[in-house]
Amino acid sequence: MRDKGWWEAQPVSALEKIQIRQELVMLDEMEKHKGEVDGELGRQSLGEVWGKQAMSLLQLSGFGVIVTMTVLSAIGDVTRFEKAKKLVGYSGLGAGVHDSGKEHIQKRITKSGRKELRWAMVEAAWRAIRISPYWKEQYEKYLRRMRKPNPALVVIARKLLVAVWHVLTKQETDEHVNEEELAYKMLVLAWDLDESVRMGLTYKQFAKYALMKLGVETDITRFVRKKIPRRLAPREEVLRRMAELGIAQ
Repeated sequence: MRDKGWWEAQPVSALEKIQIRQELVMLDEMEKHKGEVDGELGRQSLGEVWGKQAMSLLQLSGFGVIVTMTVLSAIGDVTRFEKAKKLVGYSGLGAGVHDSGKEHIQKRITKSGRKELRWAMVEAAWRAIRISPYWKEQYEKYLRRMRKPNPALVVIARKLLVAVWHVLTKQETDEHVNEEELAYKMLVLAWDLDESVRMGLTYKQFAKYALMKLGVETDITRFVRKKIPRRLAPREEVLRRMAELGIAQ
């Protein structure tokens, strides 16, 4: 709770009130820097170095700007991993799951790879099972088998990392994400970027532009998310605006 008036009204000593005020100021400062970091990551995710790969990963369920940029920075050149299994091993998420009839044995993950990559994939897995019917179903399936949430979550993180490899190496699209979920994700990305990063496009235009960059052809211009109507600009409007601004298609 950040309501300063509420804290000031609490029956605590004068010294404790001073400490609370200082901590609230520190929290405000941290929030400001967090916004700056998020904005910079957003700019980098659309830049020349990371742009194409970042946009490809942002389509995956559970992937936001921070998770996407963390994954890309940890992986580096994805072509050095000739198979998805190699990337999973590099992450430290590699583990064995042995199925034999009714027997199911879950081995521990190695934890010998990149710590930040494991963190990002587990974070993405948590988000994915909350927002995606497909990944929620997968998680519940493994949870029934393993009877423990953490190992089941690791399996989802591992499967998402395999999807990352396919998206980055074969330019494949995520077959498990629906159009509305992807449209909303691109709209959220647009909200996080200032106008200069959006190249002069409005939020609704940029969200459509991002979908076009992903190669997603959809006629969606209106949908409901969190019980609130959301809108995207029509493709024709975005193309006209891009021509006016000199943005290459």
